[in-house]
Amino acid sequence: MSKIKIFSLGGLNEVGKNMYVIEVDKQIFVFDAGLKYDNNRALGVDYIIPNFDYLIENKKQIEGIFLTHGHDGNMGAVPDILKEIPDIKVYGTKFTMEMLKRDIEPSLLEKYKLKEIRPHSKLEFGSLAIFPISVTHSIPDSVCYVLYTKDGAIVYTGDFVFDSTMMGNYKTDIGKLAYVGKQGVLCLLSESMYAEKEGHTSPNNRVGGFIREVLLKNEHRIIATVFPSHIYRVQEIFNEIGKTHRKVVIMGKFLQETINMAINLGYLTLNKNQLGDLSNLNDRDVVVLISDEKEKPFANLEKIIKGFDKYIKLKDTDTIFITEPAYEGIEKRLALVMDDIAKMGVNAISLSSKKHLLHHASREDLMLMIDLIQPRYYFPVKGEYRHQYQNATIAEGLGIRPNHILLKQNGDVVTFVDGKLSKSIEKVSVDEILIDGKTQGDIGELVLKDREMLGESGIVIISCTIDRSTKAILAGPEVLTRGFVFVKESQDLLEETKKIALEIVMESTSQGEKRVDYAKIKTDVREKLGKFFYKETECKPMIISVIQEV
Repeated sequence: MSKIKIFSLGGLNEVGKNMYVIEVDKQIFVFDAGLKYDNNRALGVDYIIPNFDYLIENKKQIEGIFLTHGHDGNMGAVPDILKEIPDIKVYGTKFTMEMLKRDIEPSLLEKYKLKEIRPHSKLEFGSLAIFPISVTHSIPDSVCYVLYTKDGAIVYTGDFVFDSTMMGNYKTDIGKLAYVGKQGVLCLLSESMYAEKEGHTSPNNRVGGFIREVLLKNEHRIIATVFPSHIYRVQEIFNEIGKTHRKVVIMGKFLQETINMAINLGYLTLNKNQLGDLSNLNDRDVVVLISDEKEKPFANLEKIIKGFDKYIKLKDTDTIFITEPAYEGIEKRLALVMDDIAKMGVNAISLSSKKHLLHHASREDLMLMIDLIQPRYYFPVKGEYRHQYQNATIAEGLGIRPNHILLKQNGDVVTFVDGKLSKSIEKVSVDEILIDGKTQGDIGELVLKDREMLGESGIVIISCTIDRSTKAILAGPEVLTRGFVFVKESQDLLEETKKIALEIVMESTSQGEKRVDYAKIKTDVREKLGKFFYKETECKPMIISVIQEV
């Protein structure tokens, strides 16, 4: 009897952090292992990855992690997983693996089992097999995966669009998708991000004409923001610059390294005579490319706007060109940036998120994928729940029965026994790991709570020095505040703070005891001053007391 389980450790009811697990009897296959950025409540957190305790507990059964493409939302968690499970195998196409290697310390590359694969080349795992098929996305060498089981194939699309103009390393092999569909597909896991959008994504994902118009209508210097990993957009910019006499200057180490790697590997083409350097930065008609990182949207552009950039100073003849449409979560920040640019009298152009789309499947693309694959069961993945719901509605409209459409949350387990859906209430424990800098592991809710408190109400430090022998107060209590009150206007409040702290210290040191309970002093200071501050200011600053003996 064959038993198949399908569930997500991340990626459902959210954008990013994609990680989907398919367990066939005792063999586990992991598809994608991504991260997400939380720009709203980050509080110093650099990125968030799925909790992968399940993988650690079952590492001996894992056949590998299979990456669809080289975007952070699909592979960004791999370096963190490799630190905990160094023996796990990671599979990906050439460009995907090159992008992954950049996130791993060079000294560790030989230690890890990174397996480069080619599209349309089958991988055997006993009685099971994995077959990668080329699909179209904004980054080259993107693939979807077909897992062959004796109960039928399971297909995971990754990110895709159908666009016949995108050739070479971007081309979708529709023939192979149709062939898989004719062989019999048990379940299709398909992305949902643009399920609410009518029609095909193409041609709205192509902006070559718009870039050409910007270059022709703006004769002076253009500063363009790009995502380093959106290689197709960078190529579109290079293609249009190639039709002019302009030079292009690439700013930022990460962006330069990404573009150089893509050029050296043959994934990007550029007339090297048009590649400028810092000496061309202030040329009248130069195009300057700067990177736009997702974890800190528009950070480099804001640095230029505020005058902090070392090389670029804005002029009123400049044009700022934002080359990607705003994705969910940064619309407000984009509006503020555009407002700041307008105040400086500088021209700004951005792509409309209504007219221009990223390389994700819209309704007609999803319909075509379902029609090609002809699955018995349909599992909407990748996107907020409303996107998953719209994706489910599309499938139902194409004749897939409602009880064969699997709308799930992270951790919900779908179970098939002998190719038939089995009723199951099984749930895998899921959580998020917050990564701060190079810290490995979750920084914890308590740390975030402290950061939130510091950000909202500031900090008050009470310091006092006591004689070790007599327990007499030698200095203090002194009060130091940051982010709580404006000191010059709050002298009465601070004097009363000193008075309360002095009373607490004297009460604890005047008992004639040889040993002073400093923990009790710190607790009393925190409790009494906390109540006092809230009564006077309705604020709850973080209170730290430092008592030392000399």
